[in-house]
Amino acid sequence: MKRVLLAGGLLLVPLLVITQGTRADQGARGGLAEARVDQAARGGGQFPGGTNADGSLRPSAPVSRLFTQDAYTEYALLEPGSESFRITFLPEEPRAGATELVNATRGGSEGSGIEVYDPRTGNPLKFTYEQAGNDPESHAIRATLPMPVPEGGVGRVLIYKTYKDPRTYMMNGKDIVWVRSLSGYRLGVVLPKGFAFTSSNVAAQMTTTADGRLKLAFANPSGQANPVTIHARPTAAAFTPARFDDMFFDDIKTTYDLDTPESGRMTVEQIYSDYRKGPRARLDSLSYLALRDLTVVDLDTARVLTPVKERGGTYVKLDVPIVDERQSAHLKITGTLTAPGYTVVRGELVFQRVLKGLRNTVLLPKGWEVSGVSESATIGTERSSGRTFVSLINLNAANSYRVTIRAARAAR
Repeated sequence: MKRVLLAGGLLLVPLLVITQGTRADQGARGGLAEARVDQAARGGGQFPGGTNADGSLRPSAPVSRLFTQDAYTEYALLEPGSESFRITFLPEEPRAGATELVNATRGGSEGSGIEVYDPRTGNPLKFTYEQAGNDPESHAIRATLPMPVPEGGVGRVLIYKTYKDPRTYMMNGKDIVWVRSLSGYRLGVVLPKGFAFTSSNVAAQMTTTADGRLKLAFANPSGQANPVTIHARPTAAAFTPARFDDMFFDDIKTTYDLDTPESGRMTVEQIYSDYRKGPRARLDSLSYLALRDLTVVDLDTARVLTPVKERGGTYVKLDVPIVDERQSAHLKITGTLTAPGYTVVRGELVFQRVLKGLRNTVLLPKGWEVSGVSESATIGTERSSGRTFVSLINLNAANSYRVTIRAARAAR
Protein backbone atom coordinates (compact mmCIF):
# COMPACT_ATOMS: atom_id res chain seq x y z
CA MET A 1 0.00 0.00 0.00
CA LYS A 2 2.42 2.65 -1.23
CA ARG A 3 1.70 6.36 -1.16
CA VAL A 4 3.69 9.51 -1.87
CA LEU A 5 3.85 12.84 -0.03
CA LEU A 6 2.30 15.83 -1.68
CA ALA A 7 3.08 18.79 0.58
CA GLY A 8 2.54 22.29 -0.70
CA GLY A 9 2.10 20.83 -4.18
CA LEU A 10 5.52 19.16 -4.30
CA LEU A 11 6.12 15.49 -4.94
CA LEU A 12 8.75 14.20 -2.54
CA VAL A 13 10.73 11.16 -3.67
CA PRO A 14 13.59 9.33 -1.87
CA LEU A 15 16.88 8.65 -3.62
CA LEU A 16 19.49 7.28 -1.21
CA VAL A 17 20.63 7.09 2.39
CA ILE A 18 22.89 9.86 3.70
CA THR A 19 25.74 8.98 6.04
CA GLN A 20 26.15 10.20 9.60
CA GLY A 21 27.55 13.73 9.76
CA THR A 22 30.75 15.16 11.19
CA ARG A 23 30.98 17.59 14.11
CA ALA A 24 30.26 21.30 13.60
CA ASP A 25 33.13 23.22 12.02
CA GLN A 26 34.88 26.02 13.89
CA GLY A 27 32.87 28.93 12.54
CA ALA A 28 29.45 27.50 13.50
CA ARG A 29 30.29 26.20 16.96
CA GLY A 30 29.23 29.35 18.79
CA GLY A 31 25.71 29.34 17.36
CA LEU A 32 25.32 25.61 17.90
CA ALA A 33 26.50 25.89 21.51
CA GLU A 34 23.95 28.64 22.14
CA ALA A 35 21.21 26.45 20.69
CA ARG A 36 22.25 23.53 22.89
CA VAL A 37 22.32 25.74 26.01
CA ASP A 38 18.88 27.07 25.18
CA GLN A 39 17.60 23.54 24.66
CA ALA A 40 19.02 22.44 28.02
CA ALA A 41 17.41 25.44 29.74
CA ARG A 42 14.04 24.36 28.36
CA GLY A 43 14.52 20.83 29.64
CA GLY A 44 14.83 19.43 26.12
CA GLY A 45 17.50 16.83 26.87
CA GLN A 46 17.77 13.57 25.01
CA PHE A 47 16.75 11.36 27.94
CA PRO A 48 12.97 11.51 28.58
CA GLY A 49 13.20 10.66 32.28
CA GLY A 50 15.37 13.67 33.03
CA THR A 51 18.24 13.79 35.49
CA ASN A 52 18.75 13.86 39.25
CA ALA A 53 20.58 16.69 41.04
CA ASP A 54 23.84 14.74 40.81
CA GLY A 55 23.50 14.37 37.02
CA SER A 56 22.48 10.70 37.06
CA LEU A 57 19.63 9.60 34.82
CA ARG A 58 16.11 9.04 36.04
CA PRO A 59 14.16 6.09 34.61
CA SER A 60 11.66 6.95 31.90
CA ALA A 61 8.11 5.63 32.15
CA PRO A 62 7.51 2.05 30.90
CA VAL A 63 6.43 1.75 27.27
CA SER A 64 2.65 1.23 27.25
CA ARG A 65 1.42 2.59 23.89
CA LEU A 66 1.18 0.16 21.00
CA PHE A 67 2.43 2.89 18.66
CA THR A 68 4.30 6.13 19.23
CA GLN A 69 2.75 9.42 18.17
CA ASP A 70 1.13 9.61 14.77
CA ALA A 71 1.89 13.17 13.62
CA TYR A 72 4.04 13.83 10.54
CA THR A 73 6.20 16.99 10.37
CA GLU A 74 8.21 18.42 7.48
CA TYR A 75 10.59 21.38 7.82
CA ALA A 76 11.37 23.19 4.55
CA LEU A 77 14.27 25.64 5.02
CA LEU A 78 13.62 29.00 3.34
CA GLU A 79 16.22 31.25 1.70
CA PRO A 80 19.57 31.53 3.48
CA GLY A 81 19.70 34.42 5.94
CA SER A 82 15.93 34.40 6.46
CA GLU A 83 16.29 32.36 9.66
CA SER A 84 12.91 30.89 8.67
CA PHE A 85 11.51 27.49 7.72
CA ARG A 86 8.11 26.39 6.46
CA ILE A 87 6.46 23.57 8.39
CA THR A 88 3.90 21.05 7.15
CA PHE A 89 2.25 19.38 10.13
CA LEU A 90 -0.34 16.58 10.18
CA PRO A 91 -1.52 16.04 13.80
CA GLU A 92 -4.43 13.97 15.11
CA GLU A 93 -6.92 14.32 17.97
CA PRO A 94 -8.25 10.96 19.23
CA ARG A 95 -10.49 12.19 22.09
CA ALA A 96 -14.14 11.53 21.30
CA GLY A 97 -16.18 14.72 21.48
CA ALA A 98 -13.21 17.07 20.98
CA THR A 99 -14.08 20.11 18.86
CA GLU A 100 -10.63 21.62 18.36
CA LEU A 101 -6.99 20.66 18.00
CA VAL A 102 -4.33 22.76 19.74
CA ASN A 103 -0.81 23.10 18.33
CA ALA A 104 1.63 25.14 20.42
CA THR A 105 4.47 27.17 18.92
CA ARG A 106 7.79 26.35 20.54
CA GLY A 107 9.10 29.20 22.71
CA GLY A 108 11.58 31.39 20.83
CA SER A 109 10.06 30.56 17.42
CA GLU A 110 8.08 33.34 15.77
CA GLY A 111 5.09 31.90 13.90
CA SER A 112 3.49 33.39 10.76
CA GLY A 113 1.85 32.44 7.46
CA ILE A 114 -0.49 29.97 9.15
CA GLU A 115 -2.94 27.95 7.06
CA VAL A 116 -5.17 25.17 8.41
CA TYR A 117 -7.13 22.66 6.30
CA ASP A 118 -9.44 19.69 6.70
CA PRO A 119 -7.51 16.71 5.23
CA ARG A 120 -10.77 14.97 4.33
CA THR A 121 -12.21 17.73 2.14
CA GLY A 122 -9.22 20.00 1.55
CA ASN A 123 -11.31 22.95 2.76
CA PRO A 124 -9.86 25.69 5.02
CA LEU A 125 -10.65 25.44 8.74
CA LYS A 126 -11.23 28.24 11.22
CA PHE A 127 -8.40 28.81 13.69
CA THR A 128 -6.93 31.33 16.11
CA TYR A 129 -3.27 32.03 16.83
CA GLU A 130 -2.78 33.67 20.20
CA GLN A 131 -0.41 33.95 23.13
CA ALA A 132 -0.60 30.90 25.40
CA GLY A 133 -0.62 31.63 29.14
CA ASN A 134 1.55 34.43 30.53
CA ASP A 135 4.63 33.75 28.41
CA PRO A 136 4.86 36.32 25.56
CA GLU A 137 7.06 33.89 23.58
CA SER A 138 4.56 31.03 23.72
CA HIS A 139 1.69 30.93 21.23
CA ALA A 140 -0.76 28.27 20.11
CA ILE A 141 -2.88 27.49 17.07
CA ARG A 142 -6.40 26.45 18.06
CA ALA A 143 -7.96 24.81 15.00
CA THR A 144 -11.70 24.16 14.94
CA LEU A 145 -12.33 20.61 13.75
CA PRO A 146 -14.86 20.16 10.92
CA MET A 147 -16.99 18.06 13.31
CA PRO A 148 -16.66 16.81 16.90
CA VAL A 149 -14.47 13.73 17.00
CA PRO A 150 -16.92 10.81 16.75
CA GLU A 151 -16.73 7.80 19.05
CA GLY A 152 -14.41 5.37 17.31
CA GLY A 153 -13.04 8.09 15.03
CA VAL A 154 -10.09 10.47 14.85
CA GLY A 155 -9.92 14.23 14.29
CA ARG A 156 -7.30 15.44 11.81
CA VAL A 157 -5.99 18.78 10.56
CA LEU A 158 -3.35 19.83 8.03
CA ILE A 159 -1.31 22.83 9.20
CA TYR A 160 1.12 24.96 7.22
CA LYS A 161 3.12 27.53 9.22
CA THR A 162 6.38 29.45 9.05
CA TYR A 163 8.76 29.69 11.99
CA LYS A 164 11.51 32.29 12.31
CA ASP A 165 14.17 31.14 14.77
CA PRO A 166 17.77 32.38 14.53
CA ARG A 167 18.86 29.82 17.14
CA THR A 168 17.72 27.00 14.86
CA TYR A 169 18.60 28.26 11.36
CA MET A 170 21.89 30.14 11.01
CA MET A 171 24.60 31.05 8.53
CA ASN A 172 28.26 29.97 8.61
CA GLY A 173 29.74 32.11 5.87
CA LYS A 174 27.82 31.04 2.77
CA ASP A 175 26.92 27.70 4.31
CA ILE A 176 23.76 27.06 6.31
CA VAL A 177 23.36 25.23 9.63
CA TRP A 178 20.06 23.94 11.02
CA VAL A 179 19.90 22.49 14.55
CA ARG A 180 16.72 21.50 16.35
CA SER A 181 15.48 18.95 18.86
CA LEU A 182 12.74 17.06 17.00
CA SER A 183 10.24 15.18 19.12
CA GLY A 184 7.98 14.01 16.31
CA TYR A 185 7.79 10.46 15.05
CA ARG A 186 7.88 10.73 11.23
CA LEU A 187 9.98 13.63 9.99
CA GLY A 188 11.47 15.39 6.99
CA VAL A 189 13.86 18.32 6.44
CA VAL A 190 14.11 20.07 3.03
CA LEU A 191 17.06 22.24 1.96
CA PRO A 192 16.68 25.48 -0.02
CA LYS A 193 17.16 25.05 -3.75
CA GLY A 194 20.80 25.25 -4.80
CA PHE A 195 22.16 23.67 -1.59
CA ALA A 196 23.71 20.25 -0.93
CA PHE A 197 24.19 18.38 2.32
CA THR A 198 27.70 18.34 3.79
CA SER A 199 26.72 16.74 7.10
CA SER A 200 23.74 15.22 8.88
CA ASN A 201 23.76 13.40 12.23
CA VAL A 202 20.64 11.30 11.55
CA ALA A 203 20.40 8.15 9.46
CA ALA A 204 17.86 8.97 6.79
CA GLN A 205 16.61 8.43 3.30
CA MET A 206 17.52 11.27 0.95
CA THR A 207 14.88 12.79 -1.26
CA THR A 208 14.69 15.12 -4.26
CA THR A 209 11.54 17.20 -4.72
CA ALA A 210 9.94 17.91 -8.07
CA ASP A 211 11.70 21.29 -8.21
CA GLY A 212 15.16 19.85 -7.42
CA ARG A 213 15.47 20.49 -3.67
CA LEU A 214 17.09 17.87 -1.42
CA LYS A 215 15.24 16.42 1.54
CA LEU A 216 15.99 14.05 4.41
CA ALA A 217 13.19 11.62 5.32
CA PHE A 218 13.49 9.65 8.53
CA ALA A 219 11.68 8.18 11.51
CA ASN A 220 12.29 8.68 15.22
CA PRO A 221 11.13 5.29 16.56
CA SER A 222 10.92 6.40 20.21
CA GLY A 223 8.88 9.51 19.40
CA GLN A 224 11.05 11.31 21.97
CA ALA A 225 13.53 14.18 21.60
CA ASN A 226 15.95 13.64 18.72
CA PRO A 227 18.58 16.42 18.35
CA VAL A 228 19.28 16.96 14.66
CA THR A 229 22.11 19.06 13.15
CA ILE A 230 22.39 19.64 9.40
CA HIS A 231 25.12 21.49 7.48
CA ALA A 232 24.72 22.39 3.80
CA ARG A 233 26.64 24.45 1.23
CA PRO A 234 25.77 26.22 -2.02
CA THR A 235 26.17 24.07 -5.11
CA ALA A 236 25.83 24.39 -8.86
CA ALA A 237 24.80 20.74 -9.13
CA ALA A 238 21.38 20.07 -10.62
CA PHE A 239 19.48 17.31 -8.82
CA THR A 240 17.10 15.29 -10.97
CA PRO A 241 13.92 14.02 -9.26
CA ALA A 242 13.30 10.28 -9.34
CA ARG A 243 9.94 8.71 -8.59
CA PHE A 244 9.96 6.70 -5.35
CA ASP A 245 7.72 6.49 -2.31
CA ASP A 246 8.56 8.35 0.90
CA MET A 247 8.13 5.51 3.38
CA PHE A 248 8.28 7.83 6.40
CA PHE A 249 5.37 9.92 5.21
CA ASP A 250 3.36 6.70 4.98
CA ASP A 251 1.33 6.52 8.20
CA ILE A 252 0.28 2.86 7.93
CA LYS A 253 0.29 0.96 11.22
CA THR A 254 -0.83 -2.64 11.75
CA THR A 255 -1.66 -4.46 14.97
CA TYR A 256 -1.64 -8.26 15.25
CA ASP A 257 -3.66 -9.12 18.37
CA LEU A 258 -2.81 -12.78 19.02
CA ASP A 259 -5.34 -15.30 20.30
CA THR A 260 -4.02 -18.47 21.99
CA PRO A 261 -1.13 -19.93 19.95
CA GLU A 262 -2.89 -23.31 19.78
CA SER A 263 -5.66 -21.63 17.73
CA GLY A 264 -3.34 -19.93 15.23
CA ARG A 265 -5.86 -17.05 15.18
CA MET A 266 -5.30 -13.34 15.47
CA THR A 267 -7.28 -10.13 15.08
CA VAL A 268 -5.70 -7.68 12.66
CA GLU A 269 -6.27 -3.93 12.72
CA GLN A 270 -4.69 -1.64 10.15
CA ILE A 271 -4.96 2.17 10.08
CA TYR A 272 -3.64 4.32 7.24
CA SER A 273 -4.28 7.34 5.02
CA ASP A 274 -4.82 7.00 1.28
CA TYR A 275 -3.96 10.03 -0.91
CA ARG A 276 -4.77 8.53 -4.31
CA LYS A 277 -7.21 10.66 -6.26
CA GLY A 278 -10.65 9.32 -7.07
CA PRO A 279 -14.10 8.57 -5.63
CA ARG A 280 -13.07 5.29 -4.00
CA ALA A 281 -10.13 3.67 -2.22
CA ARG A 282 -8.60 0.31 -3.01
CA LEU A 283 -7.81 -1.89 0.02
CA ASP A 284 -4.34 -3.01 -1.07
CA SER A 285 -3.46 -4.83 2.15
CA LEU A 286 -6.09 -7.50 1.51
CA SER A 287 -3.67 -8.91 -1.05
CA TYR A 288 -1.49 -10.15 1.83
CA LEU A 289 -4.04 -10.22 4.68
CA ALA A 290 -6.73 -12.81 4.01
CA LEU A 291 -9.09 -11.31 6.58
CA ARG A 292 -12.41 -12.82 7.57
CA ASP A 293 -15.22 -10.74 9.09
CA LEU A 294 -13.80 -7.68 7.35
CA THR A 295 -14.87 -4.25 8.61
CA VAL A 296 -13.83 -0.92 7.06
CA VAL A 297 -14.31 2.37 8.92
CA ASP A 298 -13.84 5.95 7.74
CA LEU A 299 -12.05 7.34 10.82
CA ASP A 300 -12.91 10.96 10.00
CA THR A 301 -16.60 10.19 10.51
CA ALA A 302 -16.52 6.74 12.23
CA ARG A 303 -18.87 5.59 9.46
CA VAL A 304 -18.69 1.94 8.39
CA LEU A 305 -17.99 1.58 4.66
CA THR A 306 -19.10 -1.32 2.50
CA PRO A 307 -16.26 -3.12 0.70
CA VAL A 308 -16.92 -4.26 -2.88
CA LYS A 309 -14.81 -6.77 -4.82
CA GLU A 310 -14.15 -5.80 -8.40
CA ARG A 311 -11.56 -6.81 -11.05
CA GLY A 312 -9.24 -8.58 -8.65
CA GLY A 313 -9.35 -5.90 -5.98
CA THR A 314 -11.50 -4.74 -3.07
CA TYR A 315 -12.71 -1.12 -2.91
CA VAL A 316 -14.76 1.19 -0.70
CA LYS A 317 -16.64 4.24 -1.96
CA LEU A 318 -15.57 7.48 -0.30
CA ASP A 319 -18.13 10.00 0.92
CA VAL A 320 -15.82 12.79 -0.28
CA PRO A 321 -13.82 12.05 -3.47
CA ILE A 322 -10.12 12.90 -3.36
CA VAL A 323 -9.37 15.59 -5.96
CA ASP A 324 -6.32 17.53 -4.70
CA GLU A 325 -3.07 17.03 -2.78
CA ARG A 326 -4.44 18.32 0.53
CA GLN A 327 -6.98 15.52 0.74
CA SER A 328 -6.78 11.95 2.02
CA ALA A 329 -9.03 9.19 3.31
CA HIS A 330 -8.24 7.99 6.85
CA LEU A 331 -9.28 4.34 7.01
CA LYS A 332 -9.28 1.47 9.51
CA ILE A 333 -9.69 -2.12 8.43
CA THR A 334 -10.17 -4.98 10.89
CA GLY A 335 -10.72 -8.70 10.60
CA THR A 336 -9.56 -12.10 11.77
CA LEU A 337 -6.76 -14.17 10.35
CA THR A 338 -5.62 -17.77 10.83
CA ALA A 339 -1.98 -18.24 9.91
CA PRO A 340 0.23 -21.35 9.93
CA GLY A 341 3.17 -19.20 11.06
CA TYR A 342 1.54 -18.66 14.45
CA THR A 343 1.75 -21.82 16.54
CA VAL A 344 3.28 -23.65 19.50
CA VAL A 345 6.63 -25.40 19.04
CA ARG A 346 7.75 -27.58 21.97
CA GLY A 347 5.75 -25.50 24.39
CA GLU A 348 7.06 -22.19 23.02
CA LEU A 349 4.90 -19.59 21.25
CA VAL A 350 6.22 -18.85 17.76
CA PHE A 351 4.96 -15.99 15.55
CA GLN A 352 6.63 -15.99 12.15
CA ARG A 353 5.40 -13.77 9.36
CA VAL A 354 6.40 -11.44 6.54
CA LEU A 355 5.35 -7.97 7.71
CA LYS A 356 4.76 -4.98 5.46
CA GLY A 357 4.83 -1.25 6.05
CA LEU A 358 6.61 1.06 8.47
CA ARG A 359 4.96 0.12 11.79
CA ASN A 360 3.77 -3.28 13.01
CA THR A 361 2.89 -4.20 16.60
CA VAL A 362 2.34 -7.77 17.80
CA LEU A 363 0.27 -8.08 21.00
CA LEU A 364 0.98 -11.38 22.79
CA PRO A 365 -1.74 -13.42 24.53
CA LYS A 366 -2.09 -12.84 28.25
CA GLY A 367 0.28 -14.99 30.30
CA TRP A 368 3.11 -15.13 27.72
CA GLU A 369 6.53 -13.46 28.08
CA VAL A 370 8.55 -12.51 25.00
CA SER A 371 11.86 -14.37 24.78
CA GLY A 372 13.16 -13.52 21.31
CA VAL A 373 12.64 -11.14 18.39
CA SER A 374 14.56 -11.55 15.13
CA GLU A 375 14.37 -7.86 14.13
CA SER A 376 14.96 -4.63 16.05
CA ALA A 377 11.91 -3.77 18.15
CA THR A 378 10.76 -2.11 21.33
CA ILE A 379 9.00 -4.08 24.07
CA GLY A 380 6.08 -2.76 26.08
CA THR A 381 3.16 -3.74 28.27
CA GLU A 382 -0.37 -2.68 27.45
CA ARG A 383 -1.64 -0.80 30.47
CA SER A 384 -5.26 -1.96 30.45
CA SER A 385 -4.66 -5.70 29.95
CA GLY A 386 -1.11 -6.22 31.22
CA ARG A 387 -0.25 -8.01 27.98
CA THR A 388 3.24 -7.77 26.47
CA PHE A 389 3.66 -6.35 22.98
CA VAL A 390 6.47 -6.09 20.44
CA SER A 391 6.63 -2.96 18.25
CA LEU A 392 8.65 -3.22 15.05
CA ILE A 393 9.83 -0.24 13.00
CA ASN A 394 10.90 -0.89 9.42
CA LEU A 395 13.63 1.68 8.71
CA ASN A 396 14.65 0.10 5.40
CA ALA A 397 13.27 0.98 1.99
CA ALA A 398 12.04 -2.58 1.40
CA ASN A 399 8.32 -2.71 2.13
CA SER A 400 8.41 -6.26 3.56
CA TYR A 401 10.59 -8.21 5.97
CA ARG A 402 10.37 -11.53 7.79
CA VAL A 403 10.05 -11.49 11.58
CA THR A 404 10.14 -14.30 14.14
CA ILE A 405 8.88 -13.66 17.68
CA ARG A 406 9.18 -16.29 20.44
CA ALA A 407 7.56 -16.28 23.86
CA ALA A 408 7.41 -18.52 26.94
CA ARG A 409 4.35 -19.18 29.07
CA ALA A 410 4.45 -17.51 32.46
CA ALA A 411 4.19 -19.76 35.53
CA ARG A 412 0.56 -20.47 36.40
